[in-house]
Amino acid sequence: MIQFADEAVIEVHSGKGGNGCIAFRREKYIPHGGPNGGDGGKGGDVIFCLKKNMRTLSKLRHHRIFKAKNGGDGQGWNRFGKDGEDVVIPVPPGTTIRDYETNELIHDFTTESEKQQFLFLEGGKGGWGNVHFKSSTNQAPRYAHAGKPGEVRKLKLELSIMADVGLVGFPNAGKSSLLTAFTNARPKIAPYPFTTKIPNLGVLRVDDEQDIIIADIPGIIEGASEGLGLGFDFLKHISRTACLLFMIDCSDENCRTAYKTLCGELENYSSALMKKPRIVLCNKIDVEGAEENAASVIEAVHSEEPDTIVIPVSVMNSTGMGNARNAIIQLVNQLDGGAAVGQKAVLQEESDFMKTRSVDEDMEIQYPGSEK
Repeated sequence: MIQFADEAVIEVHSGKGGNGCIAFRREKYIPHGGPNGGDGGKGGDVIFCLKKNMRTLSKLRHHRIFKAKNGGDGQGWNRFGKDGEDVVIPVPPGTTIRDYETNELIHDFTTESEKQQFLFLEGGKGGWGNVHFKSSTNQAPRYAHAGKPGEVRKLKLELSIMADVGLVGFPNAGKSSLLTAFTNARPKIAPYPFTTKIPNLGVLRVDDEQDIIIADIPGIIEGASEGLGLGFDFLKHISRTACLLFMIDCSDENCRTAYKTLCGELENYSSALMKKPRIVLCNKIDVEGAEENAASVIEAVHSEEPDTIVIPVSVMNSTGMGNARNAIIQLVNQLDGGAAVGQKAVLQEESDFMKTRSVDEDMEIQYPGSEK
């Protein structure tokens, strides 16, 4: 089974400060040269940095202990010890750092740029050499300070995918096919449930200045909020998306209740999820009888949520895909611009590009970033 590394437990050590030196100046023709012991160097820090080309925490699962270097001891002739080298731990966007014992949130990497760093533990300070303790009454001090010890912490890192749009639906509803049609992502596609076992990301190219990140979350089943199926291991990834795109398989006999069931699972997991703006796609209308089912789904959704956008589509035949693409772009632009969301979008006509775009459902495509 493909494993998606979205959690890791690591241990971090900051460096110990170097000891101060006890030394005296001994030089020809200079009697009573006095103390000249240097200070110890500072211990290395523990630093976290954001690395945008990282997608999972798999590297931190294999390398669990991170130690900064200790500071060097001071030496004679007032020579300071060398500062310890910092340990820099790269993490992907969307990572939260928590204390392993108390689960206290320490830092959340959501808005930082790649150049910004988070200093978590400072290294111990270096001890003073005996040169600091000379005075008129103590001209030959024979003591120095030891370096301060470093700190050790055990941390739990969790990754939640950050995306503009999160795909929500039951297994085999066509989410991966939609991702393939809209983006250059190549998730595995096959005619059986639970083909997607890890979250997949794709980029919908709007123009030269705008991209929309779409996350394909593994299929949800009834009871997922209680841990059934893939459970809440992947439900948490939906919490970091700006809006939701529900996929309803209208060729399924339970399609009329599918949307309500999905909303119930999200509500049980987190009530905040149901406050996100959404679009509902009624997929597979090319199948016999599915178009009538789609009309029933649209009527049922609008009876309770009149402002929710519901679009009948067929990913296989590219029917309605232009309308779906335009609706996604408009909704994301409304969120980015701070406009009120929830109103029905004015859909444009389908572009010629989407009319000629097709997806072969029988095509077996292997996701290139999978980790075994």
